[in-house]
Formats: sequence, C-alpha cells, structure tokens
Amino acid sequence: MTVQKTAHVISHSHWDREWYLPFEKHRIRLVELMDALIELFESDPDFRSFHLDGQTIVLEDYLQIRPDKQEIVARMVREGKLHIGPWYILQDEFLTSSEANIRNLLAGHADARKFGAVSKIGYFPDSFGNMGQAPQILMQAGIDTAVFGRGVKPVGLNNEVKGAYESAFSEMNWQSPDGSSVLGILFANWYHNGMEIPDNADEAAAYWARKMTDAEKYASTPHLLFMNGCDHQPVQTNLSEALRTARSLYPDVRFVHSSFDDYVANVKAALPSNLSTIHGELRSQRTNGWWTLANTASARVYLKQANQRVQTQLEKVAEPLAVFAMLAGHAYPQHLLAYAWKTLMQNHPHDSICGCSVDEVHREMQVRFDKSFQVAEQVASDSLQAIVSQIGTEAVFAESSIPFTVFNTSGWVRTGVVSVDLEIKRLPFAGGKRERIISELKELSLNRFVVKDASGNRLDAAVEDLGVTFGYELPKDRFRQPYMARSVRVRFLAQHVPGLGYRTFALCRDESGSAVPAIRQAEGRRMENEFLTVTVAEDGTYGIEDKRNGSVFTGLGAYENVGDVGNEYIFRAPDSDVSLTTRGLPADICVEEQTSFRTVIAIVHRWNVPASADDVLDREVAEFVPFLERKAQRSERTVPLAITTRLTLEQGVPQLHVQTSFRNEAKDHRLRVLFPTQIDAKVHYADSVFEAAERETVPAPTWTNPSHCQHMQAFVNVRDTARGLTVGTLGLNEYELLRDGQGTIAVTLLRAVRELGDWGVFHTPEAQCPGDHTLEYVLIPHGPDQDTEQSYVAAYQAQIPWTAVQGQVQPGSLPPDHQFVRWSGDGLALSAVKRCGSSEDLMLRWFNMTKRPAELRVEQIHGIERMLYRSNVLEEEGGGVRLGEPIPVRPAEIVTIGGKRP
Repeated sequence: MTVQKTAHVISHSHWDREWYLPFEKHRIRLVELMDALIELFESDPDFRSFHLDGQTIVLEDYLQIRPDKQEIVARMVREGKLHIGPWYILQDEFLTSSEANIRNLLAGHADARKFGAVSKIGYFPDSFGNMGQAPQILMQAGIDTAVFGRGVKPVGLNNEVKGAYESAFSEMNWQSPDGSSVLGILFANWYHNGMEIPDNADEAAAYWARKMTDAEKYASTPHLLFMNGCDHQPVQTNLSEALRTARSLYPDVRFVHSSFDDYVANVKAALPSNLSTIHGELRSQRTNGWWTLANTASARVYLKQANQRVQTQLEKVAEPLAVFAMLAGHAYPQHLLAYAWKTLMQNHPHDSICGCSVDEVHREMQVRFDKSFQVAEQVASDSLQAIVSQIGTEAVFAESSIPFTVFNTSGWVRTGVVSVDLEIKRLPFAGGKRERIISELKELSLNRFVVKDASGNRLDAAVEDLGVTFGYELPKDRFRQPYMARSVRVRFLAQHVPGLGYRTFALCRDESGSAVPAIRQAEGRRMENEFLTVTVAEDGTYGIEDKRNGSVFTGLGAYENVGDVGNEYIFRAPDSDVSLTTRGLPADICVEEQTSFRTVIAIVHRWNVPASADDVLDREVAEFVPFLERKAQRSERTVPLAITTRLTLEQGVPQLHVQTSFRNEAKDHRLRVLFPTQIDAKVHYADSVFEAAERETVPAPTWTNPSHCQHMQAFVNVRDTARGLTVGTLGLNEYELLRDGQGTIAVTLLRAVRELGDWGVFHTPEAQCPGDHTLEYVLIPHGPDQDTEQSYVAAYQAQIPWTAVQGQVQPGSLPPDHQFVRWSGDGLALSAVKRCGSSEDLMLRWFNMTKRPAELRVEQIHGIERMLYRSNVLEEEGGGVRLGEPIPVRPAEIVTIGGKRP
C-alpha cells in the first residue's frame, strides 16, 4: 500500500535583528513584513499560520513602532495563526553563559504568555553549533522537539549511514549527557527549501520536482518539510494560490499550509524504529572543518570581554547580593534586573555576539553593554548598602575603626587579595569653605593604620593614600549631598571568605606600634607561595612547579602571530605562512610588586610583526574572491607590537594570574598565547553550557581545515592520570589543542580582519581591532581526580570579582561574618542565586560537572526554615525537599531548588 506524502509548507522569516544592516534599518523591513502579514491574515482565510522565528523580541521591536497593533497581534496568537517563542532572542549558544541561555528561555516564555500562547518547539535554525545540554534544558521546559540547522552531517547515499555520517535521516534522537532526549529535526535542505513557491504551473512543476526529490532524500516519514522563507524574507502573499497550483500538479501529494505543531505531531506518529541517536554537542565535527564558524569566538574579542563582564556582574554579583538583601528583609528589584537582562540579551543574537556584522552593529552593542552593566552595578550597590546597614560591628571593633565587609558571591569558600577604597574622614562640601575643608583633610595622619578581622587578628595590608577625593550621596528623602573625603586604598589577603557570604574587617589605629610593613625587598625572576613556584626565563616564557605533586610545566606563555586572510566568520592563514613566536626573543623582566601576600612580575616583549596583508588582499576582497581561493600574503613592512605580561601569584591561591596588554597597530593577523603541557591526551575538556564537555583532541578523518579551533566559556583542561593544566579565561572564548606533540593549549587573544564575509562584500575596518587591549587568564595546575574539579571551581571563581564595601561601627541584626546560603555537593557547580520571576520564591541552580552521580544538600538558607522544592529551568514548583536532606543528582544533571520565604 502506497502511503500518501504530505508536503508541510511552514511560512516564516528568519530575522537577524542586526547583521549586514544596522538594527534600525532591519527594523524598518520588519515593520513592513508584519504589516503585510497582518493584512494577509485578514484578507486570505487560506493563509493559516506564520512562524515568527522562535524569538519574541521580534514582536517587541515591531510593537515599539506599531503599538496600535498590540491587540491584533495578540488575537493572531490566540487564534493559532502567529506562533511565537519559546526564546526571547535566537542566541549564539556557545558565546553566551549557561544562565544567559536559561534567562533567554524564561524571558521568551514570559513574553509569549502575555500574548496568549508559547510555541513549544526548541528552535535553533541558524545557531553556529548547538549546546550539548539543549535536550535537557528543553525537556525541563516541557519541550520535546528541537529543530536545528547546523552541527550534524546527515545521511549517506540511499539514506544509509556511512563513514562519518551521523544520522540516516533528517529526524533523529538527540540526547544530553544526563540522558535527556528529544526528537531532533535537521533542516537538511536548510530553512529556505520552500521559499518563493511559484504559482505559475510550468515554473511550479519544475520547482516541485526538484524540491520533492531533495526532501525525500532525508525524510524518515512521508511528512516532508518545506520552509517558506529565508533571512529577512518578506511574507509570500500569493502562497495560497501557489499551493492550489501545486495540488493540481501533484494530486497524489497532500499540500498543507502547516505549522510546526501540526508537522511535528504528524512526524511523531510516523517515525520508524531505526532512528539514529546523536549525543551532546553538535559542532559539525564530522565535516571538512571549514564551516563550523568556530572562529566567530575570536572575532572582535573586545565584545566577548564586555559580554563576560556584564554577564558576571548580573548573575554572579548583582543577583546574589540582591538575594542576600531580600533574605535580610529588603525588596528584590526584579523589574530592574529583568530590564538589565533583556538589554544584555539584545547583544546575544548569533550575528551580534559572534562579532560578524557591520561596524555600526557592534558600536551599538557597546552602548547596550554599558547600559546593562550600569543597572547591574547600581543594583549591587543598593543591595550592599541594605546589607551592610544591618551588620553589627560595635561589639568587635572600636568606635574609631573603619569597618568594611568583603563579600564572596561565588558558591565556594574563597581566598584572595582584595582591594577596597575607604574614606578616613568625610566633610560636607560647601563652596565657600572649600579651601578650609581640603586643608583639614590633608592634615590627617595616616600612620599606624592596620587591618583587623572580627576576631581581632591583625592582618598584613598595603595602605595607599588616595588623597582628597570628591564624592556625593543621593538620599531617598532629600537633595543630593556632595562632600570631600580623605581616602585610602587597602589591599590585603582575605582568607576563607564563605561562599554566598561575607567577612567583616576594619581599618584600625594601632597605638601599640607601627603597622606591619607589607612591602618587601624583591629580586630575581622567581616567585612562590605554599602551592606553586613560578620561574621566568630570559625570553619571557615561564615555568610552574606544583609543590603538591611535583609536576612541572615549562615554556609557558610564548606568543604566536600569524596572518589571517579570512573574515569575521572564519580564520584562514595565507598559503605557506610562517608562524612567528616570542620564543628566544629576549624580554625585559622585573619584579613590579612584592608584598607578604602578592608578587607581580612584569615581562615586556618588544616585537615587530607584519603590518598587514599585502595589496593582493584588497583586490581579492573587493572582487569577492572566496577566502579559500585567496593568494594574498603578509606584507614585508612591519609595525611594533610591544606586549606587557604581568604574572601575579597570591598567597593561599593555587593559580597564576596573567594579564597581557598591548597596542594593536597591525592588520590581518591573529595573536595567541601558547601553553605546552607535554600531556598526550586523546580527549580534553572545555567549559560549555552546563557541562565540562569532553572533546576529541584530534579531529575526524574528514577534517581538512589546518585549524581546529573550538569554543569555551570559562576554561579548557588537558590532563592525564597523574596531572593536568586548566587554563581559565575572562572573555576569551577560542582555544585550540595543537597537534604538535607537546599537548599545547593555544588561546586566541586577538583576531584582526577586514571584512564581514558570508554572502557579499561588507568592509569592516573596526574588525581589525586597532588600539589598546588588555586580556586576563589564569593557569591552574592540578593533580588527579577531584583536583580536576577544584581547578574548574577556581576557573569559575576567577571570573567573579571580589565585592567590598565600607560600613560603620553600629549595632545590627546580622553578625560580622555570615553565610546566607550553605550547601554541599562534590562535583556540583553553583550556577544561579536569584528570585523567581513570577513569585517571591528564592531560586538556586546547580549542575553536575562530572559523569558520576552526586548528592546535593542545601543545609541552610538565611531566614528560610520551611520546605524547599524541586523546580526546573522555568522555575515551576515541584516536589518538596527538606533542608539538609540529600538530593540525588544524575551525571551532568541541571538541578534547580526553590525556597519559599516566610
């Protein structure tokens, strides 16, 4: 019996919010599309549905211009004609944090519900690879189907899996590391395979003969998918007539103007039993390697740095502090944080955060980053003041003391050097008394100041005089209050500050004698603490000896420079390009700072590199020569590239912090830092979305690209059974494990190119990234087993800034040292501390970094004694959990716990 084929035609337009045109120019076309779509729904009853690209921001952008269309749009959604959500934006999954991916889903659901319905399709049409935990995230959100365009190489000849092919069909099971599985549907013929359907019979016959054959090559069921649209595609207004023509030409095929809900339901009912199962990340690793688009991780690195800074300020500083303040009785600023998150996420579409748009787009992104950070910073500041105003200090510090509190907003106990600015004395500022006020403040003596903890222990500290500074207060009940103050900067080692808690210290007068001097005489190129010894060679490379296990890493930190004649999407070195490195180049080396708690060694390389590509590249770009066919070489002219490296080793901290600074005057090149590990490992590990992803070091046999760059979030790790090295980064998202016999980790610091690439000629001079750059990263050697996970924790903490604020001697309801949330769980990483978006409940989220079962205990939450509950990524209430009760956690599982406040 012949089964009738059904052609499901789904109308859509893939809407890159900003890309080869800046946002507002694209938005004008969006308004035109939506106006035409509304008119078509009203005039043509046979035009049944439109998929609005899985992102609710499209409606936000439209209704800002057309607020009068709000109710019409809502009616279209309620009637099932317009399908919206589940995301707020179509993000790049690998360049946005784990929490950013969740907040994107939360915001999309919240926005879609306001209109009446959420499309429960995991829509990833154009992501540059897909996160391995997507099935788990989707399942927790009640979504059991993912539709995606990249990451998997489908089917061999006659629907057979051969060689490196990953699926026999465009339909497959997609499984996360925790075992969660969804139906995966690949756009095997891309998301434009049903665009611009002819209504003319002759043209339609040729069109459908080709399109039907292409779809049948991959489909596992008689239900064939045709996506009627493409990037910024206007709605096809004559689609109903075109489908009538198709029905007349192919009476044995059922042509329907469909939706994803109808299409997926029909596919599920007809699926065969022999679907392939794909696992984890989808990164096109079984291809030739040229079109993975992984090099977007290094395009415009300054954007990635800004994104990491703002994400961290929101999710790891502002939100935890706001929760602490909430638990202490203050209101949680949900509206402000929601605004800050949305502003940040407007920078997360794949063509935005990937740095692969025209220059105007990325200038506007900088403004959004600034706006979001300003809100997060103010929320943090207000929360700090609310907390510190309740900390009782009068029982532990003298009245003349200047208390200050150091907050650890990470999930684990932490030790490190903290810097805090303190006001010794403040005087109201009055214009006529300016000279007297300044003179009085300058006369204050700063001698014999020491730092003490709440137990009265004196701590070694460096106190720097900042002189007389201007400041102001903005009281809630009166006009602004300017003042002048005598200020100092205090640096000291804060030890064992509890996770999700604080310790209070004070700057005190010590009349018994002078303060313990923090500065010591220093010499040589060697520094050490109780964990590590660091030695710098004459060429500026350095070695690290791990005292705990005797392992040694040498030759670390050389810089590599090569040419790049590719584009914002793809790195390509010129033919026969020779890699330049600083190995063997003499460096200027000095001890820049040494105290009892920190040593800093500065290394300066004075280097010359080619100024740019040669003139051939100008012609090749202008004439749209494909990047793989380009013959351009590097220029013989050189420009200076002076690189300053600062190595910082703190007492009590088993890691080396590195800062690299330089002014980029060169063009068309890439700069990386190299860390040979001498570890021969078939696999390595990279921080990805809610997992430490295991990846193959050597690519598949199909891979022909000489480069094998990959994404990371906070770290990359290489190890064997005895030792390992974790490289943690701040906003550096691209690495490569070199196949050089030395197990070298190469981290990209800068990639400078001149064009957007893709489908046309778009010059992007600002993508050359001229000017000053400062990059930060940490090196964390470790031993076997659990030491590896501790190195991951250290990398996560390295991204989170210390937070310190001045208080006063006062009574209070909070103790000088305190932990708001106490939890335990080997192998677990804390991801979020926030309030629920739709209730007053506290939400805490973890994930299992390991492949073994774990156990979570939430032992204490300030002010919460009632039952907790299991939740999900949508923050919905589930089964109850008692404080202190062990909660089983599957390997790689994401766990969210909710708590109700009294």
